[in-house]
Amino acid sequence: MGATHLPSTEFDGTELDDQLEAEAEVQQGDPAEPMVQLLSPDGTLGTDPLFSAYADRLDAEKLRGFYADMARIRRFDVESTALQRQGQLSLWVPLTGQEAAQIGSGRASQPQDYIFPTYREHGVALTRNVDLAELLRQFRGVSNGGWNPKDTNFHLYTLVLAAQTPHAVGYAMGIQRDQKLAAAAAGAVPGQQAEPNAAVMVYFGDGASSEGDVHESMVFASSYKAPVVFFCQNNHWAISVPSSVQTRIPLSNRAKGYGFPGIRVDGNDVIAVHAVTEWALEQAREGNGPVLIEAFTYRVGAHTTADDPTKYRESAEEALWRAKDPLDRLEKYLRAQGFADDAFFEQVKADGDDLATYVRKTIHDFETPDIRTAFANTYVEAHPLVAEELAWFEAYSAGFADTTESDTKPAGAQEGAAN
Repeated sequence: MGATHLPSTEFDGTELDDQLEAEAEVQQGDPAEPMVQLLSPDGTLGTDPLFSAYADRLDAEKLRGFYADMARIRRFDVESTALQRQGQLSLWVPLTGQEAAQIGSGRASQPQDYIFPTYREHGVALTRNVDLAELLRQFRGVSNGGWNPKDTNFHLYTLVLAAQTPHAVGYAMGIQRDQKLAAAAAGAVPGQQAEPNAAVMVYFGDGASSEGDVHESMVFASSYKAPVVFFCQNNHWAISVPSSVQTRIPLSNRAKGYGFPGIRVDGNDVIAVHAVTEWALEQAREGNGPVLIEAFTYRVGAHTTADDPTKYRESAEEALWRAKDPLDRLEKYLRAQGFADDAFFEQVKADGDDLATYVRKTIHDFETPDIRTAFANTYVEAHPLVAEELAWFEAYSAGFADTTESDTKPAGAQEGAAN
């Protein structure tokens, strides 16, 4: 079945369908609310009545940092794809095209905030100081994680679709209660200041937005005004299913049904993403409840290295989005403003190559774990069933042991040979 023959509802194109859409517009307002964009594809910086004030906080150094981050993570993505093709990784999940959505939002968070990613947030990991080589342990199959989330407040990758959203809301509700207790304790001691408030940010894609976990998470978050920002990277494709099949209206409009703000932002505009995310996290930290951000972006490459996007989408579509490349538009702006020159961009490229070299060397040095540790880590305490399975595995493995000449020759023959 081709992309143009995807199944539709029985009401598509009918008078009843039009009536239902009209009724929805009356109840929800115009579903095509304007998308927040500050930096256009041609590198021109526009204005916004709310978010320009946040953009004005960004100086030349921070903007150069955004570009350097996006370039480094793209180079990391290219290297990781090559490593998978060479058999060094079992799988890889590319992010090319989504750099602005990840770097802009990640850099808007503060150290005390806690981040719940899916499996594609390599750029966010960079902003949270996760060692990118360590991030590859899971994709190489030598670890269930690769880093300690307590060191960076960046949770381990979640491979089960949308499972991280209820985790994030539960964690946010815990933060909410801890902060109330901390504020009360600080108030009881003259001169003592409470720790700065924290928020949670959870990432998911347009495909995951159709999962029940997301719905349940938003119900709880709204009911308890949990300090959580839902960050949906709408990259237009849930593997081979287009986002138009996931929803009839902008995903950001779904927030209205739960009673909290929803914002659609140009996900290829790093300045706008940073501004919107900074505002949303402030709302959450200040006790105003959750916010849904829909970053309207595009997955330029494959869903994973096991995927072939040529089977379900047109090359013309990819070309259209390549013209909106997040790195290109920021480079145009930096050059036009005199914030960066050739020397800067050459250094960024060299730094990216150094990162790729480091990553390649490091993963080759990873030790292959003893598979027996998988049995030891199944339960906290020894379990008879696991012990039985380990014994079977040991016996099975022994059947593949190499036999040497001394193992096969009779003892007398070996002695004669020695004489």
